[in-house]
Amino acid sequence: MRISIPILTIAMLFVCKTRLTAQEIIHDAEYYILEAQHGERWEKEDKSLDKKLAELEKKYGTPPNIIYVLWDDIAFGDIGIPAIQKVRGFETPELNKLAEEGMLFTHMYTEVGCTPSRSAVMTGRMPTRNGMYNIGMLRESHGLRDTEVTIAEVLSKSGYATAHHGKWHLGDIEESYPQNQGFDEAFYSAYNQILSFWTKKAEIGNATIGLHEDLLPNDPYKLDDTFITKGWALALEGTKGGKTLQWEDNSAETYGKFDAEAQKRTLEFIDRKAKEGKPFFVQHCPMLLMPAFVKAKKESVSRSMMQDGMQGIVDPFIGQLVDKLNALGIAENTLIVAMADNGPMAHNPPPAGGWAETIFKGGKGDFTEGGVRVTAQAWWPGIIKPQIAGDIIHITDLFTTFAHLGKAKENIPTDRVIDGIDQTALLLNGDTNGRRDYVFIYAGPNLGATVKGNYKRHWISPDPVGDASGIGAAFYFLPSDPREMSPMMLNLIHLKQPFNRMKLRHQLWKKNYPDLPEKHGIPFTGIENASQEIKDLAKPPLDTSKLPFDVFEYIEHLDELPFEKDSSPGIGGN
Repeated sequence: MRISIPILTIAMLFVCKTRLTAQEIIHDAEYYILEAQHGERWEKEDKSLDKKLAELEKKYGTPPNIIYVLWDDIAFGDIGIPAIQKVRGFETPELNKLAEEGMLFTHMYTEVGCTPSRSAVMTGRMPTRNGMYNIGMLRESHGLRDTEVTIAEVLSKSGYATAHHGKWHLGDIEESYPQNQGFDEAFYSAYNQILSFWTKKAEIGNATIGLHEDLLPNDPYKLDDTFITKGWALALEGTKGGKTLQWEDNSAETYGKFDAEAQKRTLEFIDRKAKEGKPFFVQHCPMLLMPAFVKAKKESVSRSMMQDGMQGIVDPFIGQLVDKLNALGIAENTLIVAMADNGPMAHNPPPAGGWAETIFKGGKGDFTEGGVRVTAQAWWPGIIKPQIAGDIIHITDLFTTFAHLGKAKENIPTDRVIDGIDQTALLLNGDTNGRRDYVFIYAGPNLGATVKGNYKRHWISPDPVGDASGIGAAFYFLPSDPREMSPMMLNLIHLKQPFNRMKLRHQLWKKNYPDLPEKHGIPFTGIENASQEIKDLAKPPLDTSKLPFDVFEYIEHLDELPFEKDSSPGIGGN
């Protein structure tokens, strides 16, 4: 008897738990709805893909090299579409060439902010599952827990050399350092581009206020000398199983040299591993934000930080990267994926930031399309044919796809939900061969919206009165309303229950695989050459035996503090 799809969608949660074996990847509940309809075809397709990958490995001697370039806060179309760049006052010919020669994605979704997106690609898991939904700031005392399994660990077990150079932003606690998360070598910052404002030059110009107290007159009313953080590390370096060292100091001059150092190390790593004949995975994450007190020379017509960073820092490096691959004769065996981590910093940007919405509404922090639908491209000469892809793909999918390409899927953990879907078929067979038609978009730890094909529902509704009665105008048809300005009720009310069922399946599956809390600890431990200020972070500034509470118990329960609504992602500006 043929089971109807509506009945199947209700029964699937109860079926999929029993049908999984110990060796199978556990996906989100929604994936099994698609697998039930397309699984047999996908299985045949996978055999064809594996045959093609085996032929490539035989030809080149190793599985493909993988280079992942991830930058910050760029709106869809700012890269890869020269007409938009002409309007925006900058150009990136090298990145645009990647898009022209490879696959330009039109439906690449990320998470709403830097830390969540970087956690998503590293673990293949939505950040709400592992407590990585907060964007890390100074002395966050928080990070990616050591029980998470990263793509670097997955690929390392299959013989890949791994490296991370550039912005990390996945925590300042020792277990979260990249060299402790599977990377053979790492050069990185624990935080984001705001490091450029945490310098004495920035304090002098009031770009940062009150951080460097040695530059300020004494405040006769100040009582608490522990409130302002006095120690941190702008840049760190380390190797797997080796020492962790602070790289130079926290000055504006050090920040200004960071990207060049990351670029040099990335190119040197590629050169070394190619000559060793070893497959490699390297993640390069430029800081790119260069305010005037770090770099005074303007690079673009826009003369803004975002445009200057992309045109003057990132784009030339992409040219050097491609030249290096061609010189080593490994371009045809190397995949490059280059993309933004979320939408533009449209809310509360610094002066002359240069960020702006393009076709989509909203930006960084929003669950509207402008916050999470980003510019992205994949380049693999001879394998990926030049094309524009309309398939939905999520940043977590790269985790599972890279694992497939690296013959490492057996290293993916099977005791937790992996949100990433294997999109190898999309890369190798082209447009319309994707395996995802949905995305759950979180606002911090809260579900903000769900996308299914061309349709979208806001769960944090712009029509709260109507939504409370069950007939809210919270549905959107994205092709005709990409800015989500006209929520529909009557036109799309037939989607109310289909979206409700999606949400229910998603939430019920979490009962079997609950979300984990945030992981907290003492920041910046394990640094061999740590300054006294950093060492003091691990020392309570008072006699803890005299406190009426256990300070360490307090640290353990930081994850129970309510999510800060003022920093919570919204639904975008008007």
